Amino acid sequence: MKFLYILLIALLPIFGLAAEDKNKGISLEAIKAQNRNVVKMAAEEMSKSLPTTIDKQTKLIDIKTDDTTLVYIFEIDTAPKSDETVKKEDHSRMQKAVTEGVCRSSERFLESDISIRYIYKSALTKAELFTFDISKENCPDLL
Repeated sequence: MKFLYILLIALLPIFGLAAEDKNKGISLEAIKAQNRNVVKMAAEEMSKSLPTTIDKQTKLIDIKTDDTTLVYIFEIDTAPKSDETVKKEDHSRMQKAVTEGVCRSSERFLESDISIRYIYKSALTKAELFTFDISKENCPDLL
């Protein structure tokens, strides 16, 4: 896992420089293709250690890709609350916490136009509870 982070930290500034200097002949499509490869490699490497327990109620069960978006899929044990109650009562709090956390922990990805998506599902019903999409536009310190 540490190797992946070191690799990504080494590669991502290259993508950022390429995006800034359009005069060097690197097209935006080429940069996007590089980002797709980075996202794919990151998902493959991080998925090797799954599932993993995050806390008492949360497990990270899958990491996949959607173009230049890293998609993290979690299951949460919300008992005794119903899915509907969780959606209604916890959405705002979760969205704020997830966005702030991703802005801090995934700065390199976000600066390179790689987005992060968190999907939370009920451990009991497998129903989707929340989906949060975070890009650099959601992180004021990165703009």
